[in-house]
Amino acid sequence: KNIPLVYATSAATYGSGEFGYKDSHDILDKLQPLNPYGISKNEFDKWALAMVRVDTNHNSAPPFWAGLKFFNVYGPNEYHKGRMASVIFHSFNQIKLTGKVKLFKSHRPDFKDGEQLRDFIYVEDVANVCYWFMNRVDTFLKGVNSGLYNLGTGKARTWNDLAKAIFAALQLPEKIEYVPIPEDIREKYQYFTEANMQKLIGIGYNKPFTSIETAVADYVKNYLVPQKFE
Repeated sequence: KNIPLVYATSAATYGSGEFGYKDSHDILDKLQPLNPYGISKNEFDKWALAMVRVDTNHNSAPPFWAGLKFFNVYGPNEYHKGRMASVIFHSFNQIKLTGKVKLFKSHRPDFKDGEQLRDFIYVEDVANVCYWFMNRVDTFLKGVNSGLYNLGTGKARTWNDLAKAIFAALQLPEKIEYVPIPEDIREKYQYFTEANMQKLIGIGYNKPFTSIETAVADYVKNYLVPQKFE
């Protein structure tokens, strides 16, 4: 139908990160996602690229397409997601009930408790990137710049950083309790993720990503405290 397509894939495709976090098409067959969700995303990414390879005349592939590998997204309007909502959402509710936050202990000697690292990205930044693509698809030639793109901040932060930002936004003293990672997910737990953002920046995206401190303050003060759902 000659319609551009931007779809959501996931950083879960990278598994434990043994092949890095670069959004290269060359490593898709090597990636070993740790759960069915990541596997399903990686299989679709591989299928999309396979369809483009056999469609050399671009008769059936979209004139432009992008699969955005979302990293740890958080922000307003995730109240309906239940246990799949972000740690910020759950931590806020824990603080309201108990005055403290529970984070996972580390079961590796090279990481201290709560010092596991993730690339956390505010949903406002995710929307900005999607909007940027939407307004530029007509400027991309057929097939040019199409492909997979990381969507994180490019800067990993710790769970402790995240918890401290929540307490700061609430103007409360920090109280963090570390609990064991459940055994059924312990072996597949990711200790580090960080998006390589050079590919997206290389095609012209230049808006800075929001820091954890600024984004968490906005989320907590303007949405979670007043329970503002839009």
